[in-house]
Amino acid sequence: MNKGTQVVCDSLPRYVVLVNFTDQGIGKIRESPKRAEAGRKLAEKYGGRLQVYYAMGEYDGVYVAEMPSDEVMTQYLLALASLGNVRTKTLKVWTAAEAADLISKLPK
Repeated sequence: MNKGTQVVCDSLPRYVVLVNFTDQGIGKIRESPKRAEAGRKLAEKYGGRLQVYYAMGEYDGVYVAEMPSDEVMTQYLLALASLGNVRTKTLKVWTAAEAADLISKLPK
């Protein structure tokens, strides 16, 4: 899906993905910017969006992703991992407003 036809929806589930390079990924670090762009385009094919940030510290990168569902996010992450360049840890996240809505629905 290209940017011209991408459907923008503010209610897509959001995820923070903590990324570490594998030995293969760090061994070919010069290819990393091209791989990051390919990962962003792959996210679009799954109906989502991906922002890629490189990081210093415990993790080599942080991705902020929006995908249509948890199942689609899982498929995306499996496709990404199968390339052998990164390992990931994923957190599903909510905005403060979304969390407030969830909390307001707790039984009293």
